[in-house]
Amino acid sequence: MMLRLLSASSRMLSCAAPRNPGQVVGSRGLAASASAAPVVHKISAAPMVYVSGEEMTRYTMQLVLDKWVHPHVDTSKWDFYDLRAKNRDDTEDQVLRDVIAAGNKLKAIFKEPTITPTAGQVKRLGLKKAWGSPNGAMRRGWNGITISRDTIHIDGVELGYKNPVFFERHAVGGEYSAGYKLTGRGKLTTTFVPEGCTDAEAIVVDQRDIVDAQNAVVTYHNPYDNVYHLARIFFGRCLAAGITPYVVTKKTVFKWQEPFWQIMKEVFDADYKAKFVEAKIMAPGAELTHFLSDAATMKLVVWTDGGFGMAAHNYDGDVLTDELAQVHMSPGFITSNLVGVDEHGVLIKEFEASHGTVTDMDDARLRGEETSLNPLGMVEGLMGAMNHAADIHGGADEVHPYTAKLRAVIHKLFREGRGTRDLCGAGGLTTEQFIDAVADELKERWGAGRESRAAADLDVHVAVDRTQDPGPRGRGGARMQRTNAVKAARAAGGERARNADGMEALTPGGSGSSQTDNLVNTLHLQVAQMLAF
Repeated sequence: MMLRLLSASSRMLSCAAPRNPGQVVGSRGLAASASAAPVVHKISAAPMVYVSGEEMTRYTMQLVLDKWVHPHVDTSKWDFYDLRAKNRDDTEDQVLRDVIAAGNKLKAIFKEPTITPTAGQVKRLGLKKAWGSPNGAMRRGWNGITISRDTIHIDGVELGYKNPVFFERHAVGGEYSAGYKLTGRGKLTTTFVPEGCTDAEAIVVDQRDIVDAQNAVVTYHNPYDNVYHLARIFFGRCLAAGITPYVVTKKTVFKWQEPFWQIMKEVFDADYKAKFVEAKIMAPGAELTHFLSDAATMKLVVWTDGGFGMAAHNYDGDVLTDELAQVHMSPGFITSNLVGVDEHGVLIKEFEASHGTVTDMDDARLRGEETSLNPLGMVEGLMGAMNHAADIHGGADEVHPYTAKLRAVIHKLFREGRGTRDLCGAGGLTTEQFIDAVADELKERWGAGRESRAAADLDVHVAVDRTQDPGPRGRGGARMQRTNAVKAARAAGGERARNADGMEALTPGGSGSSQTDNLVNTLHLQVAQMLAF
């Protein structure tokens, strides 16, 4: 079911792993490979957008697709797009426009890390120009409200924070959409012409003398209309998780940030304060707390018990969540989820990792050196997109158990000391070794179960068909009886699989799920019910 916002009344392909022989490349770039011819025991993934990037993360995600996904999942309904800087250049950025259009249509997107080319990369890659940030274009194209960045937790593994930490980063505005000119000496006047007015009615925003020989003149704005939506998403998530919310600005110096705080406080006081008190998250009489960004940087370091959330402007949110990732072991243990909305009020969710393309590691890989990239942040994004797509377009009963099992297998290997070196030290696995270890475990615990289930389904179909009358009414009865029998066999098979592997994570929210496992599958559904725009 589509989640609706309620009304007021309510880096490079040459660096990537070789493609499979059957993989098709069209104008959009990468297309589905192994899943072009579905196998009986594969689950069917719901339609979504898959955006491939470049450098080390592209290489790693191709391994993930080839060894974790395609053997078990039919991805033929996915729309694949190649967002390498070279492909953007070759298509005059049409590929980016296509991604945005597809995201508006399907509402569920997974994106690998990409690059925004520097002057050096423009020259090295032979680009015509330095193309702008694809992330910024997507946030604008999907009417981005917030970028939710949360800690990932693994039961039995000590990372940085003991309990979940949530962060809402305003998805639009600030320096990321700034216009600028490099200038010399002169006079600078910034004016604003209100809608419906003439130039003669322009308002002077700022006027100053520019006295240096070299200057950067920058103009940007912070849109605040959707901060009401951000507030409801943030406070709703914190309430559902039982954690304390805080708002971060630098409003004492940057006076224009005052409205952000005022809107957040207005929504909290009106709609959430009593609920936080009732849930015993906040004491009676307690007020929503504001932190200056300077203070927030210190809180992130010392509050290692976790159990709190922060919301901030676009730039502050970017910087503070980088710090959050470092405290919580590495960026590989942080999620990143853009929440936007289409013109009809339907939520659009784009999932990615909170880190970049890991250029230095890719350079090492190309030199033939060992690498150890933790893919968990990216894979959490992929699983999030798959789950969201299934919730919207159908198939959650198959997709959610697969993603829960994949998560459980990854977590199990980290607990056993068979993870990547960012967590397990020098004795940890290389990029490829970790991919293979998860693939082997997943095949044993999920693939074998699916093959047994497919065989059981076939036995049931044959047995039922032999007992039914061949007439029209009999065929209908056979279909009904077959469906019921298959459901019963699958239910029994699923229970057996869970008892056999002992991981209790065949379905989301099982007793073996971690704190994050339990939260991820429910929070946005709960929040959607609380939104009252």
